[in-house]
Amino acid sequence: MGSFYMDCNMKILISIILLWFASFALAINTKTLSFGEAYSKLFGHHNIHLSGKDHHVRLLLDRSSGSGFISSDMYQYGLFSASIKLPSDYTAGVVVAFYTSNGDVFEKNHDELDFEFLGNIKGKEWRVQTNIYGNGSTSRGREERYFLPFDPTKEFYRYSILWTNETIMFYIDQTPIREVRRTETMGGDYPSKPMSLYATIWDASNWATSGGKYKVNYKYSPFTSEFRDLSLVGCRVDPIQMLPTSSNNCTVSNSDLMATGLSVMTQEKRKAMHTFRENFMSYSACYDTLRYPEKLPECEIVEAENRWFKENGRLKSRHRRRQKNSRARFHTTVNSSLGQKWVM
Repeated sequence: MGSFYMDCNMKILISIILLWFASFALAINTKTLSFGEAYSKLFGHHNIHLSGKDHHVRLLLDRSSGSGFISSDMYQYGLFSASIKLPSDYTAGVVVAFYTSNGDVFEKNHDELDFEFLGNIKGKEWRVQTNIYGNGSTSRGREERYFLPFDPTKEFYRYSILWTNETIMFYIDQTPIREVRRTETMGGDYPSKPMSLYATIWDASNWATSGGKYKVNYKYSPFTSEFRDLSLVGCRVDPIQMLPTSSNNCTVSNSDLMATGLSVMTQEKRKAMHTFRENFMSYSACYDTLRYPEKLPECEIVEAENRWFKENGRLKSRHRRRQKNSRARFHTTVNSSLGQKWVM
């Protein structure tokens, strides 16, 4: 029975990876913007390099500093998307972040939506973390962490944050990996104020890898993260008045957002999301009952997921071993079936 389950699960996994391969040819249906059209350098100016007619951005971290850029406008809801390639080799302590925030404007009650990529020692895989803050709720982190079913240092993969007044969805290529639906009980914890888009690389030696056990080793620097196919679809907001720059702008952006198809959660997408989470999610605040004895209001406890986790929100040993074996079989099967070399 166990073998049958693994074989069926592997078929589902392969179907997901085929969807990812297909997504390379199916770019998200939005206009990509050059750096000068929509972004500004934020810090570490000397470590920001543009190429490809300003459609390709390299962010470097070295001994002198990290680097980052910010969108020129703030947005009230929208789609924020980029194809990203991460640094390779020894990357412990390094964090690459792609996120929305308004912390520069609302210092005490900011909102934030995060993709954070956490580096590792040589031979160990990168992990990705998603997080949500609303109204300065930094004491109530809503982290989830995942392994990746591919090597994010070898190729570009698209990461997208979809934010509407009703739902938040995180995508990798065409596959949703997390959905948060707004509930009345969330109140101000649901991000609702205009935000800017940020992309950064920085030294997080104090926490990023094994709780700070492994630090950034600058003999491997510069650490280079690459961004391209940058897309912004949303209602631009005046940063002073916090009002839309024009009603037409919001109408057009809402139409463009719907045209991407990413705001619709189909049955197929939900199935793909569940399979991804079963095989690659390693932590969820929703299942961390030690940290949150009373579950966070937006958490929908999925019993099939709940049984994978210990009371601290981390994987049970049995499921961690099964997940690791599943990932290993997954790579072996995909390599054999598709002739592609994917290394975790």
